[in-house]
Amino acid sequence: MGWSKEELLRYHRQMILPGVGPEGQARLKASSVVVVGAGGLGVPVLQYLVAAGVGRVGIVEMDRVELSNLHRQVLYATEDVGKPKALAAKERLSALNPLVEIVPYPVRLTSENALEILAPYDLIVDASDNFPTRYLVNDAAVFLNKPLVYGAIHQFHGQVAVFHHPTEEGMGPCYRCLFPKPPPPGSVPSCAEAGVFGVLPGVVGSLMATEALKVLLGLGKPLAGALLLYEALEGEVRKLKVKRNPACPVCGDHPTQKELIDYEAFCGLKAV
Repeated sequence: MGWSKEELLRYHRQMILPGVGPEGQARLKASSVVVVGAGGLGVPVLQYLVAAGVGRVGIVEMDRVELSNLHRQVLYATEDVGKPKALAAKERLSALNPLVEIVPYPVRLTSENALEILAPYDLIVDASDNFPTRYLVNDAAVFLNKPLVYGAIHQFHGQVAVFHHPTEEGMGPCYRCLFPKPPPPGSVPSCAEAGVFGVLPGVVGSLMATEALKVLLGLGKPLAGALLLYEALEGEVRKLKVKRNPACPVCGDHPTQKELIDYEAFCGLKAV
């Protein structure tokens, strides 16, 4: 692949890395990633994937920028308040790297549109902040046979994993293998209710972007079959092993669920 002078300058320090090189950079350029959520976690993921030169990046986000977002969602500026996040993100990310195709989806991801939106991408990143979307994205990733990078935060704590990705023992677990059932409604407070340390999503989102790039490049050992836990106040990082559940209804040996369902009802947020 021929490289323009701008590309050689822009990606030079990445291209000289062992295991990357021009071949790896070409692989990134030919790759596509869709990020579900352009909030605290999605912002650093998007910034680093676009800066790294991933060829096409999708942004699924229905919310608008709010003033309360800005202490942690550092892609946006005060002047963006009130704008749809997907469109504001596209504008700022295009300024960061105009060589990347950025595709905004300013809609709510649902069982009706998820497969259509996610199917064209090589890798899915779940940067959402609610359980119905997490289960929806997981199931869609399994049905589409796509790897899924997952992250979540709460106050001073974060976690990262790579689901539905090969491991040394075979195909790795999915989100449902780790969390078979959602927590009772209201038992896990949202960031709006519990608060969040402003830098935490930057740390966890950067770890998610790291895993995404490792998967795309075939570099190192992704967090497949593992859950990384980060505790900001103590500066502690732990890694737990997670095994695929042969009885998982979605990715198990004999799956019983073969299509997307009503995830609001599944999570107990409305009457079935």
